[in-house]
Amino acid sequence: MQPRNMSMSGVVDLAAVKAAGEAKAKAEQARAEAARQGGVPAPALVTEVTEATFESDVLQRSTEVPVVVHFWTDRADASVQLQETLERLAATYAGRVVVAKIDVYANQLLVQQFGVQGIPAVFAVLAGQAMPLFQGAAPEDQIREVLDQLVAVAEQRFGIVGVPVEGGAEEPVAEERPPSPLELALSAAHDALDQGDLGGAIQAYRNVLSDDPGNTEAKLGLAQAELLERVQGADAQAIRKKAADNPSDVAAQIAVADLDLVGGHVEDAFGRLVDAVRRTVGEDRDAARLRLLELFEVIGADDPRVTAARAALARVLF
Repeated sequence: MQPRNMSMSGVVDLAAVKAAGEAKAKAEQARAEAARQGGVPAPALVTEVTEATFESDVLQRSTEVPVVVHFWTDRADASVQLQETLERLAATYAGRVVVAKIDVYANQLLVQQFGVQGIPAVFAVLAGQAMPLFQGAAPEDQIREVLDQLVAVAEQRFGIVGVPVEGGAEEPVAEERPPSPLELALSAAHDALDQGDLGGAIQAYRNVLSDDPGNTEAKLGLAQAELLERVQGADAQAIRKKAADNPSDVAAQIAVADLDLVGGHVEDAFGRLVDAVRRTVGEDRDAARLRLLELFEVIGADDPRVTAARAALARVLF
């Protein structure tokens, strides 16, 4: 079975953008404290997590090290084999990633909260933000590629480097290559976004896309930067009142949808725009539809909320 969403594109979401500075500061403080105390114990590379321990073993740990969350069961061979692969890979990363395995039958609340649709399913949690990695069996080399991306994003965007484990790496470390011009441009765009330079970030992402039109990470970053720029300095109370007083004002409904998405009310934003498409025709319908598609880019195509909203949009269009 080909794994779904073998990508790190979902890492750059709005919540992560807001959390980046705080996560970096926490990571730096923790490392400084560890240095004063003469170091910290080597982390457990694999932890069995329950609903009771999720906050400490996953959310809190994710501010120090990327946590790979595996929803599994020992009743399925594919789950067992994938867990063995993840544990073996965790050892080679020597403390730069850790694995949290969660029994799907014993932790149904977590299964629902993550929107697990089948097993095995693998997510990452980084600086308290969860993102899907892949579902189903996957070749070890593809999993390694995803973990490489996860480690790179953790360090470059959040300053999270894990706690090194001596002797953990069993494979030779590949010689580091200098970043390509495209990678440098993308990193500059991320930095501008993290620092709140929205205009600079927008231009930087557009520069990346001019050279690499299919770059998913740049598309996602651009969509987020443009959204944040639209709501910057907005009078949320006045915008919401205008939309409530004028349900047929599509521009007002679009503005509220932007606010909802930035506030984390994803389903509300999508539902408002789907309803606007349903109730309108012509240019108004096109405006609502196009903004909804832009907001899909912000969240990421593989998010189940986007999948559901796409289906709802198709129903009202056709």
